[in-house]
Amino acid sequence: MIRFAHNNFNVVDLEKSMKFYEEALNLKEVHRLENPDFTLVYLGDGGNTPHELELTWIKGRTEKYNLGENEFHLAFYTDDYEGLHAKHKEMGCICYENEAMGIYFIVDPDGYWLEIIPAPAK
Repeated sequence: MIRFAHNNFNVVDLEKSMKFYEEALNLKEVHRLENPDFTLVYLGDGGNTPHELELTWIKGRTEKYNLGENEFHLAFYTDDYEGLHAKHKEMGCICYENEAMGIYFIVDPDGYWLEIIPAPAK
């Protein structure tokens, strides 16, 4: 059996990124691994899914990562699409909206795009 474990984003400012993910998506630290050269922080959604987002901070790095054309993203379902949209609009992090599809994207401090999708009807 194979299961998803996590996705990784490299970040320049770990504290700023952790604050963003908690404020924007309510992701909180689940565990971390400290190393003399880097820190790995795993964020989770409080047990709604087993999937985690790993933030990797390379100590001493100051330049942003080259994300190319940013052709990849993570997607998140929400039960409160309108409320979350209003929060993200207030935060100023919405970078793209597709009203016809009923989705939008936010951008994190390092330029990664995150898709916000209404939860499917149950």
